[in-house]
Amino acid sequence: MTRPTTTLRTILNRREAAIFAGAANGLFARIIEDLGYEAVYVTGAGVANMYLGAPDIGLTTLTEIANHVAAIADAVSIPLLVDADTGFGNAVNMVRTVKVLERAGAAGLQIEDQVFPKKCGHFDGKEVVPLEEMLAKIKAAVDTRRDRDLQIVARTDARAILGLQAAIDRAGAMIEAGADVTFVEAPTSAEELATIAKSLSVPQVANVVFGGRTPELGRQKFAALGFGCVLYANAALQAALKASHDVLSVLKHEGALTSVADRLAGFEVRQQTVAKPIYDELERRYRGG
Repeated sequence: MTRPTTTLRTILNRREAAIFAGAANGLFARIIEDLGYEAVYVTGAGVANMYLGAPDIGLTTLTEIANHVAAIADAVSIPLLVDADTGFGNAVNMVRTVKVLERAGAAGLQIEDQVFPKKCGHFDGKEVVPLEEMLAKIKAAVDTRRDRDLQIVARTDARAILGLQAAIDRAGAMIEAGADVTFVEAPTSAEELATIAKSLSVPQVANVVFGGRTPELGRQKFAALGFGCVLYANAALQAALKASHDVLSVLKHEGALTSVADRLAGFEVRQQTVAKPIYDELERRYRGG
């Protein structure tokens, strides 16, 4: 069986703009796999929002992310590209981050050059560390991974701070330091996306945030530009948030779900999504007597 790390590397190197939907928990990951997606993006923003009820401002810890990764890895068989934020510290911290997340089940790690505590890539007020500090983290990540196919995705947030060309230059230096894939966060036009893709030698990541700064080109156009993948990190979260708000609002005001029954997944759908039939079969298999 092909290792998840190798599968992820193959997907990214096709440069066909594979869609990576984001999951912050095992349930969303199971939906993503059931729908036929090739990989899951374990979203740091999503974990902060759903687990802590907090914004994406660097509040989650390595242990919390690792626990989520392990649970999601148990729930699905497709590869996990994991948002590892800034690596949770300096290059020495990065060594432990790689060990912990690789052991938890990550097939790829995304690390970024923001000052800790970091912020969502589409927020204002970001800062980036000196390039040398980020390069040291990349080298530490590459040296530490046990599986050579574990994808090191190096993200730069410099576009919003230093400009597009500086961000591209940073990404180029990250490639020289050993990054397998680079990710210039928050370009603001189709022209900028095209410039990024043609300027850098390794597969690129685009991040489409509903309401964010990067334009939605659609998979076909991203593929024509040669992007390795396109992240829709929190589409599931945003859909669930709106649906939950709408349904619970009706329940609060009407005291019943009758008028919104069509917005609810049925009981059988819910049990199928969490693979209850598999657990039923295990129970039959190991029942005593």
